[in-house]
Amino acid sequence: MTEEHKESVAATAGVDRKMLESLVCPVTQKPLDYDREAGELVSRAAGLAFPIRDGIPIMLVDEAREID
Repeated sequence: MTEEHKESVAATAGVDRKMLESLVCPVTQKPLDYDREAGELVSRAAGLAFPIRDGIPIMLVDEAREID
C-alpha cells in the first residue's frame, strides 16, 4: 500500500493512519488491503475480511468473514 493510499484509506475509514500502517493480518502477519465499499480490511492470504466499526478495525478472527 502506498503512503498516499494509506492516508486516503485512513481519512475515509476514520482510522488513524499510523495505526493502519502497523496493522497486519492476525493469522498470516501479512499486509491488509482496504475495501472501501465494504468498510473492511482484507487479508487475501488468509481469505478473511475484518470489519471496521465506528472507525475501529476489529482484528478478531471470530469477527472476520470468509472471502473467496
